[in-house]
Amino acid sequence: MNGSAFSRLVATLASGVIFGIGLSLSGMLDPARVRAFLDITRDWNPSLAFVLGGAVAVSALGVLMTRRMQRPLLDDAFHLPANRVIDRRLIIGSAIFGVGWGLVGLCPGPALASLSLGLPATALFVVAMLAGMVLHDRLPRVGPRAQGQGNDRIGIESGRLP
Repeated sequence: MNGSAFSRLVATLASGVIFGIGLSLSGMLDPARVRAFLDITRDWNPSLAFVLGGAVAVSALGVLMTRRMQRPLLDDAFHLPANRVIDRRLIIGSAIFGVGWGLVGLCPGPALASLSLGLPATALFVVAMLAGMVLHDRLPRVGPRAQGQGNDRIGIESGRLP
């Protein structure tokens, strides 16, 4: 492993550790607390709104910094997603993610960090999550977009709303 690859590995590990500590300190590893934040009809716990607000602020600062940089510190170029289309798959996937987050109280980041707590339910969730990711990658795509026909795009690119 050369110096640049090793530096990227160390930076990645440090970022993951800092992220996990932040999730732990903020209470995002407690599914009951997350569900209490998402359930606005009963005993709503607004404390995680501050966590989300802090995350948006840090992300906004990161975006501003990347716009001023020629290239990242440890790579030759920024690797940003090229697809800016809001399509049916994105909307359905987001809805499934949201329902799962609301039912279980965990999403991928906190679930992985929660593995350190040694809870069997969290381990089962992570196994199911990984199985779903593998299944998604292995299933053939069906429908018009897979066959190169039709257009189910909405929003940003096409200017249409659902």
